[in-house]
Amino acid sequence: MLRRIDLGEADKILTLYTANLGKLRAVAKGVRRPGSRLGGHLDDLSYADMLLAKGRDLDVITQSQTISSFRGMRDDLRRTTLGYYVAELVDGFTEERIENRPLFDLLVHTLELLSEAKDLATSVRFFELHLLDTVGYRPELARCLGCGKEILPEPNYFTAAGGGVLCPTCGRHDPSASPLSLDGLKVLRYLQRLPVSPPGGIRLDAATRRETESTMRSYLEHLLERSLRSTAFLDRLRIEESLGVYGAD
Repeated sequence: MLRRIDLGEADKILTLYTANLGKLRAVAKGVRRPGSRLGGHLDDLSYADMLLAKGRDLDVITQSQTISSFRGMRDDLRRTTLGYYVAELVDGFTEERIENRPLFDLLVHTLELLSEAKDLATSVRFFELHLLDTVGYRPELARCLGCGKEILPEPNYFTAAGGGVLCPTCGRHDPSASPLSLDGLKVLRYLQRLPVSPPGGIRLDAATRRETESTMRSYLEHLLERSLRSTAFLDRLRIEESLGVYGAD
């Protein structure tokens, strides 16, 4: 389940991402009433087996059985927030009732990683890059978008508006481009070509983590033409961690 909104006094409209139908919205009737048989099986960011009845405007959820609640993700505030971030991206980049099984599998895999992986940054960057692959916005990381030449192992630039890298010569003449270090480019290329997220993550220094996160965020928000709600809370968590208000994992 990607998100939900209240409807009337007892119902909810849920936005789901499914294996065979892609994204769809459905009504859970009476789910907010005490003792509802659906209540315990329609949690946010859960993986469930559902039975839906065709409705006039929206389908109606008649049965639901939880397959995985991703408990490890729910026990930590940052992991939970990253889960909402992943769900927000899937919701933002998809239209209703368009099947995309690779994206469904990627979503489930990423929620599993957010429940147990130690390197959360690698898991999220992997998800972002492969989400973009599945929806047709794969960033160009091998050749300069300006002159078409192969990118050399040196500091380059990234343009969110263009959707990829620029060589130093072209990048210096593009006011929308931002510097991208050699280490940052190597990390993004490595994760882009991997079939699955590396189980042990990647050992990165803090500067490279921040740079790759900033680069991907700029591109994603450019494509969506808006800021992401969940990133504001992630930024706040990072500030609180630095002040010792919230313990880092």
